[in-house]
Amino acid sequence: MNTWRNASLAVTAAAVLALTTACGQEQGTDTNGQSVGAAKPADAGYGADSGYGTDTGAAPEAKSAGQLAVWDSKELGEVLTDSAGFTLYRFDKDTANPPKSNCEGDCVTAWPVVAAGDAEAAPGTDPSLLGEITRADGTKQLTIAGWPMYRYAKDTSPGDANGQGVGGTWFASAPDGKKAAPAGAAGGEVTAGDLPGLSVRKDPKLGDIVVDSKGMTVYRFKKDTAWPMSSACTGECLEKWPVVAPVDKNDTEGIIEKGFVTFDRPDGIKQQSIDCWPIYTFTGDTKPGDTNGQGVGGTWYAVSPNAKLVGAPK
Repeated sequence: MNTWRNASLAVTAAAVLALTTACGQEQGTDTNGQSVGAAKPADAGYGADSGYGTDTGAAPEAKSAGQLAVWDSKELGEVLTDSAGFTLYRFDKDTANPPKSNCEGDCVTAWPVVAAGDAEAAPGTDPSLLGEITRADGTKQLTIAGWPMYRYAKDTSPGDANGQGVGGTWFASAPDGKKAAPAGAAGGEVTAGDLPGLSVRKDPKLGDIVVDSKGMTVYRFKKDTAWPMSSACTGECLEKWPVVAPVDKNDTEGIIEKGFVTFDRPDGIKQQSIDCWPIYTFTGDTKPGDTNGQGVGGTWYAVSPNAKLVGAPK
C-alpha cells in the first residue's frame, strides 16, 4: 500500500512540476546546474546605429497640421500628412470612442502631438471626421475619426514614414483615421482569405522561413533563451523588433506545434513563441518578402518551420 501511495505522489508531483515550469519560464537551474534568472537587456546586437533611443530632449510644442493632404504611398496606401508633407500617426493604445490619448511624458517627445488649431480636411475627404481632444496640459489635439494624431520625431523630411510599425503600436494614419494600408487591405488588417496567423514561405535565398499573417518575415534573437524562456530584447529594442502577438494554434500552417505557447513578458506584453523561443518581426521590412533583418548584429535570424535559426553560423 505504501509503495503504491509513494509512486502515486511521485507521479502527481512530476506532473505539477511540468506544468509550472513549461518552457522554463520560472527562474530555476539550467542543465549545467547554474543559476538562471532574467536575461540582461540587449545591447548593440539589435543595431546600435539605428538611432533608436536617441535623446530628443524636452517635449516639443504642439504644432497645428494646417491644410491636411493625402500622400499615395506605394507601400502604405493613402497616408494622411500635414501641410508640410509630414506623416501623421495613430497609436493603438489610444481610443477613438471615446477619443483619448495614452501618450504622455517621454512618449510625446518621440511622438509630438498634432495641435487641432487651424487644421483643415484634405481635399476630397470628409471634414466631419476632424475633431479634437483637450489634453491634461490644456493642449487641444487633432483627432481623425476620434483617433488622436501625432508626428514622429525621427521623420526628418516630407514623405518619411519611419514611425510605421514602431513597437507594433504606431501606424501611419489613413485619411479616415484607420491604419494606412495598401489597396486590398482594410484598416491595416489583413482581409479574410489571406495568410494564416503564422505559416511558411519559401524564400529564394533562405529556404523555408516562418511569416506572419501579413507575409512579413519572423525572426529570433540569439540572446534570448527558451529554457527558461526569456527575452533579451527590451525597451528601445522593441521599437525596431516588435513582438509577434499571440496566435491561435489552429491559425497556423506548416510550423512546429511543440512549445507553441504565449510568453508573458515581464514588461506586460504578451508574445508568441515557437518551441518556446520568443519571435519578432522587423520594422526595417516594409513589404512581404523582405528579409532585411537577416543577420543584423550577428544576432537576428529568420526562423525555420521547426523554430531553428536560418543561416546562423554554427
